[in-house]
Amino acid sequence: MTSALIDLEPKELWKNFDELTQIPRASTKEAAAREWVLKKARALGLETQEDKVGNIVVRKPAHPGREKAPTILLQGHLDMVCEKNETTKHDFSKDPITVKREGDWLRADGTTLGADNGVGVCAALAVMESKDIAHGPLEFCFTVDEETGLTGAAEFPGGILKSKFFFNLDNEEIGTLCIGCSGGLNTTARRKVQKHAPKAGSGWRLKVSGLKGGHSGVDIHQGRGNALRILGKVLQAILEKTPVEIGELKGGSARNVIPREAYAVLAIPDANAKDVQSIVSALEKEIREDLGGFDPGLKITLEKEAAPKQVISSDEAKRVADVLASCPHGVIAMSPDIPGLVQTSTNLATVALNEDTIELGTSQRSAIESSKLAAAKTVATVCRLAGFEVEFGARYPGWKPEPKSEVVLKLQEVHQQLFGEPARLMAMHAGLECGVIGEKYPEMQLISFGPTIVDVHSPSERVQISTVQTFWKFLKTVLEKV
Repeated sequence: MTSALIDLEPKELWKNFDELTQIPRASTKEAAAREWVLKKARALGLETQEDKVGNIVVRKPAHPGREKAPTILLQGHLDMVCEKNETTKHDFSKDPITVKREGDWLRADGTTLGADNGVGVCAALAVMESKDIAHGPLEFCFTVDEETGLTGAAEFPGGILKSKFFFNLDNEEIGTLCIGCSGGLNTTARRKVQKHAPKAGSGWRLKVSGLKGGHSGVDIHQGRGNALRILGKVLQAILEKTPVEIGELKGGSARNVIPREAYAVLAIPDANAKDVQSIVSALEKEIREDLGGFDPGLKITLEKEAAPKQVISSDEAKRVADVLASCPHGVIAMSPDIPGLVQTSTNLATVALNEDTIELGTSQRSAIESSKLAAAKTVATVCRLAGFEVEFGARYPGWKPEPKSEVVLKLQEVHQQLFGEPARLMAMHAGLECGVIGEKYPEMQLISFGPTIVDVHSPSERVQISTVQTFWKFLKTVLEKV
């Protein structure tokens, strides 16, 4: 076992997590992780079932004497967000995650840790392997491709699950019970461009880096910088003074990640190079002051690069800069009913200049369907004004809170008994698979809980060790008492 995990409790959970860190499991590439789960289930002689997209259901009989208890489903997703720092050498298709311990926290070495949702998955597996937990009949659901848009959950079929209660193990704050979540929608904008040889000048790489990034739902209200918006603002300022041309353009990594880094490779007339450097330096200072303590690590650099062989014109570059700088990003509305909860938001997530197309990827979230659609239309309007064609893509439903449901009352009772106080009820400004799958099982009661995990979807992701022990204690007790 990895030295960072060797003496941690609960041993049965961390043993599984240690194994999981050795398995590549990027979204849509979970085959090895799926086989790992199936091998464990089959070794225990348990019934397994797979659907057409790769989701797995496992069934475990009740502990002797608990056959009449209600059936409970434990659910988590197998994939992880694959983010790394620029200087980190790591191939997510084959390299294991290097886990480090820092006091009461576990993190990875320059990459995402995969505690989202690896800890929940490994807790479910520990329950599946257990012999001493006096639980009722159990179902386990391990889904695929959650991180790119809840695809596995969206494709999960109805009529398979028999559980009364659905425990999603993908919440990220100990002492809370999540009872609702937002729905989401992806919006993509594309514009055809023509390339030609640069007119004159040298090659330069304009780069935005050093930002925190994070989850585009959970962290959207944190005031963190968006690398695409910043790159657009800098390009706007440069193009007002100098007819630069763009040879390469890329930023962001996924729809559900606030972009941390972005760059453009430019052809800059030699006579204007010093002026451009001055513009970049001034804007770096200005934007860093604007971000303040929300994102103090911002860096905007301009460094010599091989001259691009093909570029888009300065007129096209202006359109790109305008749409990056102007496309909505961030919180649109707060909930009037739940203090501190974001109700509607949008994330300007990715940009890429391909052979003959510039493509922007965005995502919108809201607990209210009409607000989600309105946010997407606002994004679409801005993009269309810049000459982009817009496509509305994958979407998923929200989950309406039911604070007086039987499952909430039962788990609150256990929490009160164990910890002397009820858990804090919350809703999440992010999509949860229980909401998507639960729509197909309207009689099933949903709830989500888990340990404390912070800075998910970024290389700063970390899980608090002591809260994993608390989470495990709560999960075991709930399974024995409900």
